Amino acid sequence: MSDSSASPTSLTEQLGQRLVRPVDAAARARARLAVLDWAGCAVIGAATDTGRAFARLAAGGGAGVPGGVAGPSRVLGAGRVPVRDAAFINGAYGNIYEMDDVDRQAVLHPGPVVIPAALAMAEALGSGPDALLDAVVRGYEAMVRLGRAMGPAHYRQFHPTATCGAFGAAAAATSLMGLDQAGLTGALGTAATRAAGLWQCRHEPVTTKQFHTARAAAGGIEAAQLAAIGLGGPRFILEGPQGLFAGMAPDARPAEITAPHDGAWLILGTSIKPWPACRHAHAAIDAALILRAEAQGRMPAAIQLRTFADALTFCDRPDPASTIQAKFSLQHAVAVTLLGGPPPLAAFEPEVIADPVVARLRAMVTPVVAEPYAGAYPRRFGTGLTITWDDGTTSRAEVPDALGDPENPVDDATVVAKTRTLARAAGLDEQRIGALIQAIEALEGSDPARIAAVTAILP
Repeated sequence: MSDSSASPTSLTEQLGQRLVRPVDAAARARARLAVLDWAGCAVIGAATDTGRAFARLAAGGGAGVPGGVAGPSRVLGAGRVPVRDAAFINGAYGNIYEMDDVDRQAVLHPGPVVIPAALAMAEALGSGPDALLDAVVRGYEAMVRLGRAMGPAHYRQFHPTATCGAFGAAAAATSLMGLDQAGLTGALGTAATRAAGLWQCRHEPVTTKQFHTARAAAGGIEAAQLAAIGLGGPRFILEGPQGLFAGMAPDARPAEITAPHDGAWLILGTSIKPWPACRHAHAAIDAALILRAEAQGRMPAAIQLRTFADALTFCDRPDPASTIQAKFSLQHAVAVTLLGGPPPLAAFEPEVIADPVVARLRAMVTPVVAEPYAGAYPRRFGTGLTITWDDGTTSRAEVPDALGDPENPVDDATVVAKTRTLARAAGLDEQRIGALIQAIEALEGSDPARIAAVTAILP
């Protein structure tokens, strides 16, 4: 790494100075909840065909990323493998069911990247739960800050979970490895220089989004391991003339990298998904639940959905042809909710997609960009819904913040229930599910056996 004594402090170094401050109890508690939320998403992801395909990479000798400084870690369903392979495979699982957590302003999903990297490194190094949770908090901080700094133009072409993910995974890994400020800067520099992930994957029936999360988690591990042996990346990788902002973020917001945010860790501002659909569709589901309760035997004749532009960009899909397309369909989300209430996992499966009653209701939904939702985005993910009923009357629902956002939060019991539901759907028995939840809830202190208790229960 180069001598920085005669040059100004880079944005990456300034961020590093913020990352090393002590993690408070509230942030640790939120990190523990994030691990629980990720575990449910990952367990059911591992049980899918896509998950099993990723697991075969480990069973066949690794994920194509070389082993590293640390020892082996557990990958769900595939035993113990090198730490980077574990981060890669586990990194794929948490995004498969589209129920992973999200930061609204960064428009990315930190959980499926940061947590697999932190968990793999913690187990490989024999770290304790407090060190793991601190690493998760710091990983979220780095990833979210970079995502918020990248700006809207970046999001139009690139998947920020992919482009910013390795940055967060590297911050988590270096926290556990105990690298100094120079090592942290070097790891973040290497992680940022490998930013990649194009949105073309959402237009085709592929699993590239899961590769994005997998590669980001493994890439952060790689960056940290390289820094540990003195092979760090550029200090000015973000703001430099040929750095990340210049190359991929034409309307970048560099001030977000060091914004004070009243000293609070940004993990406290992330959102948890209660519904198995794209986050852009969640407020529409919430609004549909309100109006379903007002139906009183009436049937919709017309449905107008008012929302923000990105909701239409990603989820204006009146005729979904697959489960993943249904999860990215405002029309389908509203239709199944009005018909059946809170949408279960099965609401997005092919049998429901093909149901003529659902299709007829989908065709009634007209999504439009409208205020105040367009102007409030991305700080708020809101939606308004208006239904004209078959008797000529009209009902309206306004949801300024989707359920699971900090302004409309879910409680811990809801996250526990979500994890139970996903684990049951994955085929785990009640004893294993209860043991998994209890082991995650007991993540505190310095005993590495508590982390091993979690990974031993995972399939």
